[in-house]
Amino acid sequence: MTREELIGQLSAVVGEDHVLQRAEEMAPHLTDWRGRYHGAARCLVRPASTEEVAGVVRVCAAAGVPMVPKGGNTSLCGAGIPDLSGNAVMISLSRLNRIRAIDRANNTITVEAGCLLKTVQDAAFEAGRYFPLSLAAEGSCQIGGNLSTNAGGVRVLRYGNIREFTLGLEAVLPNGEVWDGLRGLRKDNTGYDLKQLFIGAEGTLGIITAAVLKLFPQPRAIATAWLAIESPSVAVQLLGELQSAFGTALTACELVSELSLNLVFKHIEGAQPPLSASPWYLLVELSAPDGESELNAGLERFLETAFDNGTVSDAVIAQNIEQTHKLWALRENISEAEKKEGISIKHDISLPISRLAEFVDAADVALTAAFPGVRIVAFGHVGDGNLHYNQSMPDKAANAEFIPRQPEVNRLVYDLVTRFGGSISAEHGIGQLKRRELATYRSAVEINMMRTIKQALDPNGIMNPGKVL
Repeated sequence: MTREELIGQLSAVVGEDHVLQRAEEMAPHLTDWRGRYHGAARCLVRPASTEEVAGVVRVCAAAGVPMVPKGGNTSLCGAGIPDLSGNAVMISLSRLNRIRAIDRANNTITVEAGCLLKTVQDAAFEAGRYFPLSLAAEGSCQIGGNLSTNAGGVRVLRYGNIREFTLGLEAVLPNGEVWDGLRGLRKDNTGYDLKQLFIGAEGTLGIITAAVLKLFPQPRAIATAWLAIESPSVAVQLLGELQSAFGTALTACELVSELSLNLVFKHIEGAQPPLSASPWYLLVELSAPDGESELNAGLERFLETAFDNGTVSDAVIAQNIEQTHKLWALRENISEAEKKEGISIKHDISLPISRLAEFVDAADVALTAAFPGVRIVAFGHVGDGNLHYNQSMPDKAANAEFIPRQPEVNRLVYDLVTRFGGSISAEHGIGQLKRRELATYRSAVEINMMRTIKQALDPNGIMNPGKVL
């Protein structure tokens, strides 16, 4: 099939206006948010329905043309960027952006893959419900991408990753068939749980077009505090004490290093220190359907004890919603501040919570010895053991020499992660960034099982090739 024939058939499915070919139209979709990956493509197609997605996939499958699904382009591992061959067709889900249904009695919302995460949050709120997935990129990331990477965010501690509150999916398979698994059931024991194949698969097994997601009661009472602490080991200790004191009311527990926070002060306008300087900080959130004064009082009592036993050296409790937002902004703007600071070597890792502090101590020592002068930016979700552990050199010239040594840095970090029983990817996925490492740090049995599933669903290897496997 010639290029002109391909474009003609795709245009017949979605309309000429939604097959973008000009360089200036495609350019924003050919590089990732961090500017690390760059690709080329025949065109960008924008279907507006599941039927149109299926039609586009059938055209590409018949022609043997690779396909790259596109969400909000907020991937940190290059999962949505095609290779440089220029053979691929990019399929944007941005026009599949409808809230299909809200079932208040069943506490579910059915949404299309192109819905912005913020749109889903707002729709749930307007229905008197709560959708708990929360990311720094929630104003631009799309639900399809969230599902394809099994997104986590800051409230996994209480609600889990998006996998845990997804009840049903609709997806277009690599041959253009549509699988309708949009069931709003908490119990459905009818064979394999097929939706789990697509969640976290980064578009390599098919294209998610819609999902049925759980909703929860709105947490109208919230207590938020920013704590100054000495070390990650203290953070782990406090996490256990907070869980014992507040149970499921503990919604988030975020660890931030002093260096991470200083980058926010440097690059984010209006960011102000909430406390005097400390080596580490903990951002704590409690929530409940009501009883905000009781939550705050309980948090104050907890902190009094923490001050007395020396685990917390300073603290501030937000007194209103504006202060709450400012405290959260300090945590959520770390990635943006890092981007403005310059390129760094990033690691999105998970560890048993009991081993997190031990890992940080060991990795800091090993990296400092191997790369004198290295700057380590560490922050993350201590409540679920997910640490963002990033390295660079403060000097630009030195950093330009350091970044090409990423394979050495990765090997050191990932060997330690493995030794402490962790995972090389917690919530960002594999994409292009960690393909080789996945083969190294997962067993041959696991990799062969993944390849078998890929071969069964995508025998021609045309669905988001070059990602994950």
